[in-house]
Amino acid sequence: MLGGVAHLSITPVPRALAQPGAVSRDVGTHARPSTKALPDPASAVDAPPVPTLTAQEALEKLKVGNARFASNVLSAESLLSNLRRAEFAQGQQPWAVILGCSDSRVPAETVFDVGLGELFVIRVAGNIVAPSQVGSVEFSVERHGARLVVVMGHTLCGAIDATLEAMTEPPSKQSPGLRSIVERVRPSVVPLLHTELAHQPAALRREATRANVRASVSALRHGSQLLEKLVYEDGLLVVGAEYDLVSGRVEFFEGVPE
Repeated sequence: MLGGVAHLSITPVPRALAQPGAVSRDVGTHARPSTKALPDPASAVDAPPVPTLTAQEALEKLKVGNARFASNVLSAESLLSNLRRAEFAQGQQPWAVILGCSDSRVPAETVFDVGLGELFVIRVAGNIVAPSQVGSVEFSVERHGARLVVVMGHTLCGAIDATLEAMTEPPSKQSPGLRSIVERVRPSVVPLLHTELAHQPAALRREATRANVRASVSALRHGSQLLEKLVYEDGLLVVGAEYDLVSGRVEFFEGVPE
């Protein structure tokens, strides 16, 4: 610790970045993004996308990136990805989809130490699944070929707190928009209130967070014919995870292959 601030390390750019399509290792005024273009999306509309990573490879990459973040070690590759802005303007091919909460403390790209163009991120309070979220996931897996979808909740989630509060306070205290979120979280929380957890507020909040993630994972797996087909026939993996606001670590706990 230096002056109360945790020490931050930056890992050097790996040799792979010296290959075509990568950022120069020379960081400074002379660094330039690669001129190698991504595939033209207009020319590949009718062709099925080729996944850049399998679901298992993508999951491992997220775990490794999160381990760096939680250890205050960031990769230079992710930090320098902004040098490739012009390249990404020509197309994208994210290798994973993250459906996470809108909470300002949980930015997926930061939590997993990745750069531009790597993740297709959908954020909504409570990481709920409504038709627009389903459609967004469908868009990315079908258009970009991503084969990993992660529903990521987090500790101390305000949407979970709002749902628990709604069960004890008059609904009129919540706006219609907030109620629409609460009503999607509520079904996964109600069963917990009929257990011993009802008398353990902290434990109830933890279990409610995970129950809500599991519900969202199930809604994606079984609420879309496209996604269900890809799960059974084309290697799509939909998993659930929880981010710890204090430790910075992500635990993958639902649907993860053994």
